[in-house]
Amino acid sequence: MNTVFRLFSLVLLASLPKGYAMDNLKLSSGYNIPSVGLGTSSIKPYDLENAIINALENGYKHIDTAFTYHNEEAIGKVLKKWFAKGGARENLFITSKLPSQGNRPESVEKYLKQSLKDLGLDYVDMYLIHTPFGLKEGVNNSPKEVNGIEIFENVNHNALWKEMEKQVKNGYAKSIGLSNFNQSQIDNVYKNAEIKPSNLQVEIHAYLPQKQLRQFCKKHNIVVTAYAPLGSHNSRTYLHKSTGKDLPALIDLPIIKDLAQKYKKSPSQILLRHTVQDDLVVIPKSSNSDRQKLNIDLFDFKLTAEDVKKIDNLDKGEKGRVFDFLKFYKGLENNPQYPFVEQS
Repeated sequence: MNTVFRLFSLVLLASLPKGYAMDNLKLSSGYNIPSVGLGTSSIKPYDLENAIINALENGYKHIDTAFTYHNEEAIGKVLKKWFAKGGARENLFITSKLPSQGNRPESVEKYLKQSLKDLGLDYVDMYLIHTPFGLKEGVNNSPKEVNGIEIFENVNHNALWKEMEKQVKNGYAKSIGLSNFNQSQIDNVYKNAEIKPSNLQVEIHAYLPQKQLRQFCKKHNIVVTAYAPLGSHNSRTYLHKSTGKDLPALIDLPIIKDLAQKYKKSPSQILLRHTVQDDLVVIPKSSNSDRQKLNIDLFDFKLTAEDVKKIDNLDKGEKGRVFDFLKFYKGLENNPQYPFVEQS
């Protein structure tokens, strides 16, 4: 059954249009990470099963999740069905993340094992430290729960990283990395690491390209994954209404629409191509099968240098940032491990 299913999958993929070929990037750990993955952080619970099934059927190999998203058990149920139909574990790349309330050495393996149990897996392909700051055990990302409460813990990043390295040595994670860390925090971990971080996941889009951080990562052979690669306009509206960070949706900008018409692609494809063209990974979120297909159909065209520059000029610096965490955690801007303290 497995052999027949795999042969069918190969034939199916071979019959897809050229753009559906999934490019990969080489990690310093020696493994490949698919350049396009499915982000799952805000997919509604009632849409999640169909979203994962659609993604797998549409050729996605990379699924990004986290303990904090509270969806790993649901994803695990879909993966179990996929494997039962003959899908091969080694053909998938699954990313999960250590939650902020697990940012202490003795908690790393506990949270990873819980994620593995929920996902129904023996290992994850990438395990990231979700944030550089730590929360007390039991705190989640509900603003109502944490307002007025002393919620933060000091995190020893190097001691935490040693435990992350143990997860690789124990076979629970193929590769390890960081998320939402700033350059100095990454540099500190990198200089003291035995197993170097091979991936950094941060917010990156045309309004917030973070070029200096990307150059630093390239120099240190750290692959960068861009979350919110389309600008996450709905989240911006919710988090930053009337804060001076209001900006129009990227996909509605005339320059993006003009480029979409020129290349005969959708606005989202133009924005995603702009990111992957610079050797970044993107993890756009969608539960819609047709949009998922568009989001991986990025490899049969290339933006000219002139058009890349047009999109580069949309850079808004820190005004472009959507996810600064300040709405969720009272007083976080005063925490010494807040990653954006110089910009806040």
